[in-house]
Amino acid sequence: MSAHIGTTGAMLASPRCGARTRSGGACRSPAVRGKTRCRMHGGAKGSGAPRANRNARKHGLFTGDAIAERQQIRELLGEARQLLKGMRFRP
Repeated sequence: MSAHIGTTGAMLASPRCGARTRSGGACRSPAVRGKTRCRMHGGAKGSGAPRANRNARKHGLFTGDAIAERQQIRELLGEARQLLKGMRFRP
């Protein structure tokens, strides 16, 4: 018999985490009080990503100016290809 049998009853009876493991089974950790996930799967305070993903826009790759510039470059490359195609020599 375990020495902690009297102190583990509440934890063993607590609801389990609803997350799935990578092997496909259920997570066996107890859920955080008032949540459906354990502390490892997002039940802890402060866990998870920030509300607005500000990091995704830091590089400026998807600003209107950058998109317009890439479109202009594509158009210029297309014109250059057409020009080169028309300049082929035929002996």
